[in-house]
Amino acid sequence: MLRTLTRAGAAGLALLAPVAAFAQEAAEAAAPVPNPGNNAWMMTSTILVLLMILPGLALFYGGLTRSKNMLSTMTQVGATAALAMLIWVMWGYSLAFGDTTYDGTLGLFVSGGSYFLTGMDAASTAATFTDEVISKYVFVSFQMTFAAITAALILGATAERMKFNAVMAFVPLWLTIVYFPIAHMVWAGGGLLFEDGALDFAGGTVVHINAGVSGLVLAYLLGKRKGYPAEPMPPHSMTLTMVGTGLLWVGWFGFNAGSALEADGSAGLAMINTFVATAAGALTWMVIERAAGHKGSALGFCSGVIAGLVAVTPAAGNSGPFGAILLGILASAVCYFAVAKAKAKFGYDDSLDAFGIHGIGGIVGAIGTAVVYQPFLGGPGDGSTALSAQLGVQVFSVVVTIAWAGIGTLLAGGLVKALIGLRVSEETEFDGLDIGEHGERAYN
Repeated sequence: MLRTLTRAGAAGLALLAPVAAFAQEAAEAAAPVPNPGNNAWMMTSTILVLLMILPGLALFYGGLTRSKNMLSTMTQVGATAALAMLIWVMWGYSLAFGDTTYDGTLGLFVSGGSYFLTGMDAASTAATFTDEVISKYVFVSFQMTFAAITAALILGATAERMKFNAVMAFVPLWLTIVYFPIAHMVWAGGGLLFEDGALDFAGGTVVHINAGVSGLVLAYLLGKRKGYPAEPMPPHSMTLTMVGTGLLWVGWFGFNAGSALEADGSAGLAMINTFVATAAGALTWMVIERAAGHKGSALGFCSGVIAGLVAVTPAAGNSGPFGAILLGILASAVCYFAVAKAKAKFGYDDSLDAFGIHGIGGIVGAIGTAVVYQPFLGGPGDGSTALSAQLGVQVFSVVVTIAWAGIGTLLAGGLVKALIGLRVSEETEFDGLDIGEHGERAYN
């Protein structure tokens, strides 16, 4: 009897084996597989954003400082980016884009789960804006570079006077309190501004307004550089700043077109907009210089390039080329006024104009996106959302970002100032941070 049952069982298993194999094959066939072309583009975009940081931003900022602070500026940019990358994989990705969606109010500001990227492997995928997927590790890396460059951008407002150890203490606090929640609010499903319908293709609020406002608050906490504004403090190497500008522009295609998450028409739209808005911004700044009675300068060209890039960032895939040109012109003009007039009027020492260009340009771009999105300017909008309604959403997103960045930076910077101090000694500031903080010189 037992032998008979055993034989029957074996026969049954034999009959079920093809069914089980078919089910396994069906499951494997249904598993999402990254599109190789999209995946390759996103890997390339991620590397391009890294190029923006090192050497792009490091050279851009370094050339704008005095020669005695060249290496310290570049070192702060590089070390900030490196620290941000480690924090991102430890807890930053989880707070911004984690797999756990909290119910209620908390879910509007942060996610959870995936600490140290637990549960993730080479087969894990992340969804794009269509039915395609890319490698989740690639998505994590791409967003990691955004966190890194945003933290580094702040340093333009604090250059030539902030201690290196204070920077290293400030960055983890600021990322946790400010950046990760804002990234979640704007870009993650369930986020406050995402659900409100805010348009921010590549980081007008998350990156530029965030960094610019944070830099301004930190500059106020630090106080002015010794001798500012009575003593002239011109850039020591416009050559290096021009090189950095070029690298930033090249890398920005990864920043903007990469934010499409696919190598598709939306990426192509972001690409051409990144060309024309930037070109318009660069020339507009130089024209205004001439109109103000000055010569068109290399510094003006570089400033206009960055103003155009900043303004088109939220609109990169949300505008037609004509709208992008208008946005570049407007942002360049407004940023020129902020840098040349408003900074002196209000008396703040934003060393390398992080707020004047990134903060102000980001505000112009974020609000202006509501306009250039409209089909009457060639934007991709379908007209279903009224201009007035979208303007209200964009203004609300700007106000929330300014408030969150300002208050969060005040908390993070104030804590560091109370515990270890923010500013170098007068002797170090006089001798230069290259020698005082790092024991080396950029030039012999």
